[in-house]
Amino acid sequence: MKSKVLDALKDRVLELGPTPDASGPYRNFKLTRDSDGVAWVLFDRADSSANTLSSDVMEELGAIVAALENHPPAGVVLRSAKTSGFIAGADVNEFRGAADPGAVETTLSRADGIIGRLEALKIPTVAVIHGFCLGGGLEVALACRTRIAIDNARFGFPEVMLGLHPGLGGTVRFTRLVNPMQAMTLMLTGKTIDARKAKSLGLVDAVTQERHVRNAVKDVMAGRLKRGRPSVLNQLLNLGPVRGFLAKRMRQEAAKAAPQEHYPAPYALIDLWERHGGSRTAMLAAEKRSFAELMVTSTAQNLIRVFFLREEMKKLAAGDNVVKHLHVIGAGAMGGDIAAWCAHQNIRVTLADMKPEPIAAAIRRAADLYSKIVRKRTGIRDTLDRLIPDLVGEGVRHADLIIEAVSEKLELKQKVYAAIEPRMKPGAILATNTSSIPLQELRTTLQRPERLVGLHFFNPVSRLQLVEVVSHETADPQVLKQAMAFVGAIDRLPLPVQSSSGFLVNRALTPYMLEAMVMLDEKIDKTVIDAAAEKFGMPVGPIELADQVGLDICLAVGDELRAKFGEALPQPPDWLRKKVAKGELGRKTGQGFYTWREGKAEKGDAGNSQVRPELIDRLMLPISNVCVACLREGIVDDPDLVDGAMIFGTGYAPFRGGPLKYARTRGPENVAANLRELAAKYGARFAPDPGWDTFK
Repeated sequence: MKSKVLDALKDRVLELGPTPDASGPYRNFKLTRDSDGVAWVLFDRADSSANTLSSDVMEELGAIVAALENHPPAGVVLRSAKTSGFIAGADVNEFRGAADPGAVETTLSRADGIIGRLEALKIPTVAVIHGFCLGGGLEVALACRTRIAIDNARFGFPEVMLGLHPGLGGTVRFTRLVNPMQAMTLMLTGKTIDARKAKSLGLVDAVTQERHVRNAVKDVMAGRLKRGRPSVLNQLLNLGPVRGFLAKRMRQEAAKAAPQEHYPAPYALIDLWERHGGSRTAMLAAEKRSFAELMVTSTAQNLIRVFFLREEMKKLAAGDNVVKHLHVIGAGAMGGDIAAWCAHQNIRVTLADMKPEPIAAAIRRAADLYSKIVRKRTGIRDTLDRLIPDLVGEGVRHADLIIEAVSEKLELKQKVYAAIEPRMKPGAILATNTSSIPLQELRTTLQRPERLVGLHFFNPVSRLQLVEVVSHETADPQVLKQAMAFVGAIDRLPLPVQSSSGFLVNRALTPYMLEAMVMLDEKIDKTVIDAAAEKFGMPVGPIELADQVGLDICLAVGDELRAKFGEALPQPPDWLRKKVAKGELGRKTGQGFYTWREGKAEKGDAGNSQVRPELIDRLMLPISNVCVACLREGIVDDPDLVDGAMIFGTGYAPFRGGPLKYARTRGPENVAANLRELAAKYGARFAPDPGWDTFK
């Protein structure tokens, strides 16, 4: 028993070789040699919690490679001294604002030259990898002759998420080392894989625990560790005629996920491999040119902006999470899925409802979700153990946070509050998942209204990252801070908003969806309407989205917001009310505007050929218009947060940077002028908000 405890403790301490001299010549690295003459190169980027590759880091790495060339050791161990992982990729700060592809290619060539010299060292080189090994970090590891993974390591090339592809030789080394079909798939999707999968692909040569690192290094240096070799199949798949055939299939798959006009990076990567995969030298040169050309595109620059928007929103969740026990009231689609997600994030959750059937359905959905996102059976079991059915609502007494997720009816919510508030423990937070009711109305019957906040999640909870954290005049600032920290603790992005009808996201999305209903009234085919939004870059069109959300919910939100904003929103048509009355509510009933089978809409042929620019403007410009209005009214006080919220809460075309960034790109005067034209033709709902006069 004692030895097991000691082994577990050893696995928490990184094996970093000899103790380095604190006064070494490098700022971001430590270089030592052990008694066997093996050099240990320890990457520990200064003033950073994670290792990333920047120009100054690469310059230092170049100096270290020069030192190894001049005084060759018996071998080299390259590893991170940070517990967070090996190397998280490039320093994305250096990508911002790039406009000259020639300058990008020059910088890339210098870094690539250093990686090439590391690869050319005529001694054993081994990368010991723990934690995340991503992007440029994986490219550095690929330049080493041997790769040893600690069993918590994860590997991937996420560059495609930034509108790029690998640029430090990764496209060449990866497709030659690993089956190119699997290598290309990982680069085209940006997905990560664990250490065991990396071993099965041939990406790493061994998987071990931290306590065995020293022995594993000795085995490498002695030639006892058998290195993986590229198979003959890899060579065959890299042949010209085969590349041409496979590239065609890859383009077809890429087109299903992202059109080339909006996301050029996957297609550039496929072109690169198809044209140059037979020549290492040609592909290395072409990779740099392609990367540099992608870097300066609006798509890449906007996706890089989105990366930083996410980082800024994460900072809003700073602070310790005090929520250890969550109680959710209402086991419907939203409440059940909120409970399931929070249990997945190591929160103890009790789930209450008036009847056992909704709770049982929520547990079934949770089990299905966990089977897809939790890797080990024991992990699924432990997660389900944290999700506790609570028919009598006993969890109220013990919960640090209570989330109410019942129907959007003011009287019902207030009745729930009256029943639970006397039973809440001191210091507990009461939150509502309301999507549209102002908190000023909800708080009126509460004894302690200062402890009420809004926590508005978006559907599907497991995929959409945003949570609106809704304030009101009497909210306790400390409660709001704790709510934000909770959102961060469950791996979601908080958006602080002032209470108002629809808050930000629903208020901005409602005119988009109601305008689609008006278009249906005009006998425009639903596939044409959806195709117009998708041509702009939305993940799904408004008709399909309405089916996904639920036509009953869309109608209720539309009615409520129209009561508040009047002619600024279209009137929901009578036939929509009849459809809801008949129970044709969309995906959840199997029939809405589309017929749904196994969670997918039967859409038939898309109406791309009939899409006109005016259709796109009618759908998309009102979103920007509402965002400007919310900014002017102080619902949200930061335009960047508005853009981040719409991207992370609705999937608004990320490559456009958000509805306000789109307006800046197009020109605020142009947007306002087009809104005036639409207002003259279709009505006052398109009238530009006064905020356009001062928006920049």
